[in-house]
Amino acid sequence: MTTENNPRAILDWEHPTPPTDLIFDDGESLESNRHRIAMNVLIRSLQQAWIDRNDFFTGGNMFIYYSSAQVRNQDFRGPDFFAVLNVDGTNSRQGWVVWEENGRYPDVIVELMSPSTAKIDKTVKKDLYEQTFHTSDYFVYDPFDSTSLQGWHLDHNQQYQSLTPNERGWLWCQKLSLWLGTYEGTIDRETAIWLRFYDVAGNLVLLPDEAAAALAQVAVAQAQVAVAQAARLAARLKELGENPDIL
Repeated sequence: MTTENNPRAILDWEHPTPPTDLIFDDGESLESNRHRIAMNVLIRSLQQAWIDRNDFFTGGNMFIYYSSAQVRNQDFRGPDFFAVLNVDGTNSRQGWVVWEENGRYPDVIVELMSPSTAKIDKTVKKDLYEQTFHTSDYFVYDPFDSTSLQGWHLDHNQQYQSLTPNERGWLWCQKLSLWLGTYEGTIDRETAIWLRFYDVAGNLVLLPDEAAAALAQVAVAQAQVAVAQAARLAARLKELGENPDIL
C-alpha cells in the first residue's frame, strides 16, 4: 500500500538518518551593536512577560535546522528573534533542530534588517518562513529606521497576509497575544527607537531591569505613604493630648 492511500504511514514517517554533524556557529556577528541590543530586548522582554511559564522557548541568532539538504548545503538560517510555544523551555539548546523538537518550527520570527539584508528578509526568508516553516507571525524591522516595521500573519490557506498597523503604528502578534511597536529610549547605553512588545492594554512589556526598577519605585512610594500616615497619626494623637512616642 502506498503512503498516498495510507495517511498513517505519513504520520509515522521519520527521517532515516538525521544529521549529527551540525554547526552552531558560523563566526558571523550581528550587523551592529544596535542589532545585538535589539535582539536581546525582544528575547529578555518576552522572558520577563512570561516569567512564570516554562512552556515556551525564545532565542535569537541561533541556527534552525530543518532538513538534511540544508545541512549538506550549509544553508544556515538563524532568525534574529524567534519563539516556539508549547515546548519545554528548560531544555538547553545550542540551536533549534526541528527533528529533535518533534517537528516543531518557530511560531513567531522577527528579522532585524539592514540595507544589505532587507531584500532577502522580505523575499527569500519570508518565502521560507511561509512555505516551509509555516510560521504564524513574521515581522521585519531595521533598528536604524523607525518607519521600517512590517509584519505578516499566516491565513487559513497557509499564505502570508500583510498586517495592518493600529493608530500607533503597532502590529498585532496573534501567537503571542502582544503588540509589536516602537519605543524611544536608552538601553545598554544606546539611545534609539527600539522594537518592543506591548500588552493588550497597550502597556510596555518591561525588561527584567526595568521591572526591578519599577518594583523598587513602588516600594519607595509605599514607604513614603507609610511615613506620611505615621506622621499624621502622631500629629492627631498630640492634638488629643497623647504622647505617640510611648504608644
